[in-house]
Amino acid sequence: MLNATKAQIAVTPRPKRRIRTLPLHLMLLPGVIITLIFAYGPMFGIVMAFQKYTPSKGFFGSKWVGFKNFEYIFNMPDFYQVLWNTIIIAVLKIIFSLLVPLLLALLLQEIRRSWIVRTVQTSVFLPFFLSWTILAGVIFEIFSLHGPLNSILAYFGAEPIMFMGDKSWFRGILIGSDVWKGMGYNMIIFLAAILGINPNLYEAAEIDGAGRWKQVLHITLPGIVPIIVLLATLSLGSVLNAGFEQILLLYNPLVYESADVIDTLVYRMGLIDQQFSPAAAFGLFKSVVSVILVSISYYLAYRFTNYRIF
Repeated sequence: MLNATKAQIAVTPRPKRRIRTLPLHLMLLPGVIITLIFAYGPMFGIVMAFQKYTPSKGFFGSKWVGFKNFEYIFNMPDFYQVLWNTIIIAVLKIIFSLLVPLLLALLLQEIRRSWIVRTVQTSVFLPFFLSWTILAGVIFEIFSLHGPLNSILAYFGAEPIMFMGDKSWFRGILIGSDVWKGMGYNMIIFLAAILGINPNLYEAAEIDGAGRWKQVLHITLPGIVPIIVLLATLSLGSVLNAGFEQILLLYNPLVYESADVIDTLVYRMGLIDQQFSPAAAFGLFKSVVSVILVSISYYLAYRFTNYRIF
């Protein structure tokens, strides 16, 4: 019997394991090829950041200028404003994208009628499946001069507000609409974490006389702290990704001062103004900072929640 057990747990020879896992590797091959072509192939364009790139001369014929493109972007009058806009918009999105779904999950957990819970979950989760192209049209209709929001203001005798052209309102619209689109997904994560808490803890707390608020404060929140910390630390790597598609579809020159971010500036510099080399330098600067932040975020995730990829 002992020999049979040893034979069962014996390690399979490496050649046989390779043959056995060959179909799985072949299934991965199309994804690997697509990643190499569309993710790693274009990285050769980084050389434009160190050149005075001319399309007619190509990568090998354009003049090398070293770090002059980086000096140019760092001395741009809009550089620090754009960097600040990117950081503040991304940070506020991260904070409210965690806080709002968390509060919503805690509230839904207290509702005892299942049909109400299912209805709220479906309605809140629905925007997550819609593209920003569709949602941008909805937002424009809601906040237009003749939209429902200004109609309500006019009913109470207030002057209409040009929300989409007012820099003091536009940043809040960006953050609020991003939270609205993604809060259903994070809410499901928090609800799953809450369901994973041992129900005996709630029963013991109830016997000891703890009310619903005390149970939430001393059982639910401590029980889902690892998930909150994990989502927060993983979000750190996307601080410089303030939401290019959303901002590109919603913003206009009137709100550049409060809504222009790194990605939109690179888009205008590279594709509209055809300043290919400064745009590549700006993109490389953002990529380097993002790699550092992603590395820090995964280290923190491993340090505090034991989360690791490899």
